Amino acid sequence: MTRVRVAGGGLTHFGVHPERTSRALFGEAGEAALEDAGVDREDVESVFFGNFMGELAEHQGHMGPLAAEALGIDAPSTRYESACASSGVAVRQAVQNVRNGEADVVLVGGAERMNNLPTAETTDALAIAADDLYEVRAGMTFPGAYALMEDAYFEEHGGTREDLAHIAVKNHQNALGNEYAQFQKEIDVETAMEAPPVAEPIHLYDACPITDGAAAMVLVSDSYAEEHDLDAPIAITGTGQGSDRLALQDRDELTRTPAAEDAGAEAFEDAGIDPDDVDLAEVHDCFTIAEALAIEALGFFEPGEGIAAARRGETTATGDLPVNLSGGLKAKGHPVGATGASQVVEMAKLLAGTHHNSDAVADATVGVTHNAGGTVASTAVHVLEVVE
Repeated sequence: MTRVRVAGGGLTHFGVHPERTSRALFGEAGEAALEDAGVDREDVESVFFGNFMGELAEHQGHMGPLAAEALGIDAPSTRYESACASSGVAVRQAVQNVRNGEADVVLVGGAERMNNLPTAETTDALAIAADDLYEVRAGMTFPGAYALMEDAYFEEHGGTREDLAHIAVKNHQNALGNEYAQFQKEIDVETAMEAPPVAEPIHLYDACPITDGAAAMVLVSDSYAEEHDLDAPIAITGTGQGSDRLALQDRDELTRTPAAEDAGAEAFEDAGIDPDDVDLAEVHDCFTIAEALAIEALGFFEPGEGIAAARRGETTATGDLPVNLSGGLKAKGHPVGATGASQVVEMAKLLAGTHHNSDAVADATVGVTHNAGGTVASTAVHVLEVVE
């Protein structure tokens, strides 16, 4: 089985771009990825594209062909939808496509346009990732859902809003200098604590922003990289995917995310590593409590210990396991259909030494990305390694 190498990656600025369509955003990210890879578009054999809310935000379905058209690529192209994990799942399918020998070169990524709608309509659009019958019709939104999970965590394990404020402060700090980040703004714990509530106990700085943006990368087989003398020292060596019941009410507990546990275990086994081998991680911090749940689900911390990891300095840039050196969803932004792919692009750059925060992990060789959909009913996890 061939290794799958990241030949190149591209991102748009993550932010407020309501005048730009998702196809235009993806075209920019894809062109950057092709240029970074040094790969001819004629060599691309398949396009894998993640998008969640195109029908609602742009009245546009069937977006796979549009993604290929935006890049002038004449190859089979498929859209993947798995809520906020859409492009994480697309990356997994692309990796498997190269591994099983169907292609030597693929382009994978995602795009989302969200700010062309009023905030209330965007919130409604995002809510379709929840159970319409039992959650949405009862008035639940995702801030409300994660507030329930946060309350349950506090009750079972303890922890405080101030612990979570340290996660927000850390991720804002990490985004400083990231030219693609929506927020390059330093905050302190006091600012996070005094921010207005969104859905108690979640306050403004606990939540990620509404974001427009796109991400793309070119993946190639070992043989293609060697034949074309590509400088592609980072490989995706592990992939995993998990699912859970969609509605919170149907789950055994709200303080664990089994979909992430399963996806992480599968990805680690696939790569032949253990959580202790991981040097850094990019995880799905749509809300600060989500980062705590993610690093526990991946086995980096015991249940109940993840919430204060940032406060203890263990997940900061100088800690033993830096988490979200890109700024995470919290500060880099969260264009939902592009987020999973963007995590892999950022991780590849961190490991290759070409990221603005690479100096913080100069000796790192193993990174993990964790991309979740809804209240973690869907998760895709990938392991990236320096293979030279």
